[in-house]
Amino acid sequence: MAEQAAVEIRDDRERGRLAAYEDGKPAGTIAYFVMDPAPGALVAVHTVVRTGHEGKGIAGALVRELYTTAAREGVPVVPLCPYAAKWARRHPDEAPEAPAELVQEAERQLRNHPELF
Repeated sequence: MAEQAAVEIRDDRERGRLAAYEDGKPAGTIAYFVMDPAPGALVAVHTVVRTGHEGKGIAGALVRELYTTAAREGVPVVPLCPYAAKWARRHPDEAPEAPAELVQEAERQLRNHPELF
């Protein structure tokens, strides 16, 4: 089993990033955007773990934090990122499924605003 990393996760809402730091060094990010209209769903777009930090649970910690943040804000998560979607399927107790119409709207907003990715 992979060693679980002790990571600090910071939310940079302005840039649409959750960033993970291991021992103070950047370890990974999840790019997301907030759907219009506010308060909108958090849409996970892309998850990246830096070389040397793989296999330590960092990607999962980032996705878990996105769902925790959304729950705290009372909004759903739409996992368009393949990793986030896979994680959500493996953790249905922590990752409520977004309604299909919300997923379609998130996909439309991303298509119309590729800078969000």
